Amino acid sequence: MHNPRASYRPGAILRACLLSFAVLIAAAPMPDGALAAMPPLLDGAPLPSLAPMLDRVVPAVVNISSKTHVRVNNPLLNDPVLRQFFGLQNAPRERIEQSLGSGVIIDAANGYVLTNNHVIQGADDISVTLYDGRTLKAKLRGSDPDTDVAVIEIPADGLAALPLADSSKLRVGDFVVAIGEPFGLGQTVTSGIVSALNRTGLGGLNYQNFIQTDASINPGNSGGALVNLRGELVGVNSAIYTPSGGNVGIGFAIPSNLAADVMRQLIATGGVRHGSIGVEVQTVDAPIAREFALREGQQGAIVTQVRPGSPAAAAGLQQGDVIVAVNDRAILTQNDLYNAEGIATLGSSLALKLLRDGKVVTLNAHLAVEQVATSQGAGFDARLAGAELADPSERVRRTGLRGVSVMRVGSDSRAAANGLKAGDLIIGINAARIGSLAELKPLAGNPPRRLQLTIVRDGAQGVLNAQ
Repeated sequence: MHNPRASYRPGAILRACLLSFAVLIAAAPMPDGALAAMPPLLDGAPLPSLAPMLDRVVPAVVNISSKTHVRVNNPLLNDPVLRQFFGLQNAPRERIEQSLGSGVIIDAANGYVLTNNHVIQGADDISVTLYDGRTLKAKLRGSDPDTDVAVIEIPADGLAALPLADSSKLRVGDFVVAIGEPFGLGQTVTSGIVSALNRTGLGGLNYQNFIQTDASINPGNSGGALVNLRGELVGVNSAIYTPSGGNVGIGFAIPSNLAADVMRQLIATGGVRHGSIGVEVQTVDAPIAREFALREGQQGAIVTQVRPGSPAAAAGLQQGDVIVAVNDRAILTQNDLYNAEGIATLGSSLALKLLRDGKVVTLNAHLAVEQVATSQGAGFDARLAGAELADPSERVRRTGLRGVSVMRVGSDSRAAANGLKAGDLIIGINAARIGSLAELKPLAGNPPRRLQLTIVRDGAQGVLNAQ
């Protein structure tokens, strides 16, 4: 999987434009006077064009540039004697990483821009360049690594915004247009169709419900707009599948409905709380099917634990139930169920179809926020001041990891200066493993001279030396 971004192919775009508008013209009734507004004639026939729609859309698509300051953890740089001995007095203690991507203005009055989390993740400085050439400093309103959605804010002055479409009404075969800034070339438009819906299992994200499209998407398009022929946002370009590193006609976008739900939470609270019905499940395989006397080849997610007091318990789920569908969508693996929970709106009702003792049972369970213990880092050690910490969530535990989750980090806090970022999982203190907030309590009132944090970030393990 690669992050998406689009290449510019004029011939392909023109052919797609001709085809899409020919279909629209043939299918739609023409109001009085409509011919007077058509484009100029070509050999006596109107020339279809996406240009009128794009004139309204492209001012709402922006370029995003971010910079991240990364501390260089070199033992030679931490010791003044060694620095002097090796002549490293002026050696840089950090490096700067830069990232380019795209974004979509979705609220002109407030200056809110929708983009991908991976475009701005960990950024210390975010700049937005508008279609009219202005470059503005942006601040992060919130991000959600699980869905790869982020919202940034820019000064609201003379902005254009895109309306959101209802992505649940998309159908395979619908024409779509991708807009972004691939490879830093400048704003580029490509077109195609919806190739598939509800794509999952692509790796890298916890919750997936992708729109698949053959509109050309390449590096730099991440966070850009996928629009319908009315110029409404149906998706946020997010990833491509490619064996070669280039576009092969398989791109993926986050549906606008999912992005809008995450966006509302990010604007309101700065974070996202995904729901759970409160069950632990396991994918049905051949040994499990034999143990529970299921038919050969049965697929689904078998319930191994129901948390007391959870929505699942209230709905009547039992250990040994095999969940085979949620909201009429098939559940083939445990990840299918976790994904269905993660993309559903909090408070909504999930219609569960399950097998119990060989019979089909249907139940409804309401999605609720998982309750986990939280605490402020300053309560354990002053070097963690500004960090909000929490016990590992159900999502984290499913990965087999244990530790303390970093929920938020104040931008000017001591925790931020020490390199902690929201989304980090602290799994060790001074080489000793930790699995919960309770295991941080020995730090309180007895801070060690040295505080070395072992963390997991974006799937990779590293070490931070807190000062």
